Amino acid sequence: MKATIEVTATNFQQTVEKDGIVFLDWWASWCGPCRAFAPVYEKVAAAHPDIVFGKVDTEAEQQLAGAFDIRSIPTLMILRDNVLVFSQAGALPEAALEDLVRQVRALDMDQVRREIADQEKKQATNPAS
Repeated sequence: MKATIEVTATNFQQTVEKDGIVFLDWWASWCGPCRAFAPVYEKVAAAHPDIVFGKVDTEAEQQLAGAFDIRSIPTLMILRDNVLVFSQAGALPEAALEDLVRQVRALDMDQVRREIADQEKKQATNPAS
């Protein structure tokens, strides 16, 4: 059984809006680095069954990829408690991916939300001209 789930426009909302940690791998079958990253992603996913590891095929889900401004693949996004906490293009080695799992587990989400709220306040009071 695969440790990852296929994420589509149909199940995207219900996948990312749950509490907990959600990893999203934006990929395409023609992408060499994506194919090289896939077994690493599967292995780490299998080691962390309490985390949702989703894969979004940018060819099949072009509207979704466009909505998230995916310009380079693979792109890895991580959400925790419905908050985007990480987004980066490029394939990662297994050790780096495991390190991200540790870092995201260790986040103080109350602190993250405070920082987001502070940023939003600053942007509201100092709109870019």
